[in-house]
Amino acid sequence: MANPVDVLKSDDIRNRLMWVFIGLAIFVLIVHVGMPGVNKDVWNALLSKGELFRFLGMFTGGALNNFSVAAMGITPYINASIIIQLLTVVIPQLKELQKEGGEQGRKEIGRYTRLLTLFLATLQAIFMTFSLARYSGGNSGVFTMTGLGFYVMVVVAMVTGTMLLMWLGELMTDKGIGNGISMLIFGGIVLRFPDYLVTSLQVANVQGAAYYVSLSIFALILVALVAGIVFIHLGMRKIPIQYPRRQVGNRMYGGQSSYLPIRVNNAGVISIIFAISIMYMPNTVTQVLNAVWGGTHPSIAALAANVEHIFNPRGVIYNLCYAALVIFFTYFYSAITFNVNDVADNLKKSGGFIPGIRPGRPTAEYLEKVFSRITFISAIFLAVLAVAPTYIMQLTKVNTFFLGSTSLLIIVGVALDVMQQIQARLTLRHYQGFMK
Repeated sequence: MANPVDVLKSDDIRNRLMWVFIGLAIFVLIVHVGMPGVNKDVWNALLSKGELFRFLGMFTGGALNNFSVAAMGITPYINASIIIQLLTVVIPQLKELQKEGGEQGRKEIGRYTRLLTLFLATLQAIFMTFSLARYSGGNSGVFTMTGLGFYVMVVVAMVTGTMLLMWLGELMTDKGIGNGISMLIFGGIVLRFPDYLVTSLQVANVQGAAYYVSLSIFALILVALVAGIVFIHLGMRKIPIQYPRRQVGNRMYGGQSSYLPIRVNNAGVISIIFAISIMYMPNTVTQVLNAVWGGTHPSIAALAANVEHIFNPRGVIYNLCYAALVIFFTYFYSAITFNVNDVADNLKKSGGFIPGIRPGRPTAEYLEKVFSRITFISAIFLAVLAVAPTYIMQLTKVNTFFLGSTSLLIIVGVALDVMQQIQARLTLRHYQGFMK
């Protein structure tokens, strides 16, 4: 654990932390730059009809609720990064660029990611704008202004907001501590917590001591979940690696022992994001279609009602499907991030081997066996974590504090990553001091 005094003594860390706080302050400012010509009452009523909107709004720090220029948040960049990472598996040129391109290769992949972000953000903004233009909530629509020029302005403003957040995140990565994009997502989630807390206390003052007891139980469960996430996030299996000794002239080299770390949670939060997006999508799409065309097409209204009943987030079938998708995507994404064949080949080329295991194919089979067991633990944990908030809220009757498994994973993961980087920089500072 980093000593706060040592952190404050380091000029480099202080400057980097200052950049992080400046970036978060700019992010908060952008969140509150509202879009002109929006009927907030109708917009909030529409948001309440879709769970996916609530999920996406969790990452924007209220920008989606405010319909600010950053209403789409950094989601297009996240989607672009995931798509590029998946494409590196199926496109040999991208895989070669990632593995052997070095710094130039990473810059090239970063350029592809930014271009794809611009494309996805433009598509999302166009779809969102022209879908809302057709929506009518009661006597008025979401937009109080009409015309092609106004719609183009809304699209350009939202795309600009997303690209500005992407630039801000990359700037925070270069000059701050940790991943800047992750810090913006972290800030977007944490920004909502004061509102949740104030609302919870207001409800508790009305309902009395029973609700305070429920809040206390809720808080204890939350602490237990955070402890479990920290345990899984930091957990790893260390496989011993031995390098043979070799003689060069009259001297012996090598012969040292090392280990291959395999993280328990290789999928991170991606598996839950994939799963929850799929589970929310049918209900959200049908609700939007119903809002736009349901008045003139009764079949769409009936379809929306049936889908809402089937995909009820509190239903047993929904949560079983949700957990199954989390397990599937955990195995799928973990296999992408940790290729046992590549690891076995790299060990063989470097002369390393696992004691008792022959290099090459036997090493790959052994790593696959160990990796599958570790991934099983991670998949079960993530599946339980994914469905836990629904039943925790039902158990404690606390519905004023939105507890999301995705948000918990992101908050804990980003906090641990920042602490580890601060610790690494403090260690480097001590080494430099010793060398001097």
